[in-house]
Amino acid sequence: MKIRNLSILFVCLFATMQAFGWGQKGHDVTAYIAECHLTPKAAKQIDKVLDGHSIVYYANWLDNASHTPEYAYTSTWHYLNIDEGKTIETMPRNPKGDVLTAVTTIYEKLKTGGLSHEEEQFNLKMLVHLVGDMHCPMHTGRLSDRGGNNRPVVLFGRPSNLHSIWDSGIVEAAHKWSYTEWQQQIDRRNQDIETIQAGTPTDWLLETQRICNEVYEKTPEGTKVSYDYVNKYAPIIEQQFLRGGLRLAHLLNEIYR
Repeated sequence: MKIRNLSILFVCLFATMQAFGWGQKGHDVTAYIAECHLTPKAAKQIDKVLDGHSIVYYANWLDNASHTPEYAYTSTWHYLNIDEGKTIETMPRNPKGDVLTAVTTIYEKLKTGGLSHEEEQFNLKMLVHLVGDMHCPMHTGRLSDRGGNNRPVVLFGRPSNLHSIWDSGIVEAAHKWSYTEWQQQIDRRNQDIETIQAGTPTDWLLETQRICNEVYEKTPEGTKVSYDYVNKYAPIIEQQFLRGGLRLAHLLNEIYR
């Protein structure tokens, strides 16, 4: 009976974790791309704030922290739901907070300065993670189906859901690369970095939401996701990793200029 109860608890915890953004690999990739584009001054200051750790070290920290009583208030900060037929202006915002509000507020707080070492470190760790979440398409998904968590699909013959396959399923199916190999392959210095970094967090989230709308349209309930789907959408994921990393670097370079 105890073993059965533990199994049920594990399944429930895993299902809950699916509410959060890119899987570990995605956040590591985004953070490492950002790290590769930091100015020397920003890199030095960030090293001091994080007590010698890199931003990659803390890329997934908030996913774990949001499950603890101390930081449970951040659980809604990973996404911003926009229902079908709604826009960011007409969709009621979550009073507990959302990813756009969090990124904007944290960025301004870090840029203004005057924080204690502990406060600055805490806010920096959150910003690193949340900019990644902002670029995960299903994190602008519909409230009606919990960002795709309640839209069943089949991934290579196994039951899954739309949110989960976009967090990690397609990522792992596309390439078996380490996060450094992902950076080496998609951050090739042939992109227009200034154009990618232009705009505001609101612009970036709306860009992500347009991708999300296409994903919903092309992935009805029960879709059997196989190699053709992965082949079609892997470039979009690569694009979002790159955008997230370059934009995170831009924000950090602005904060620590």
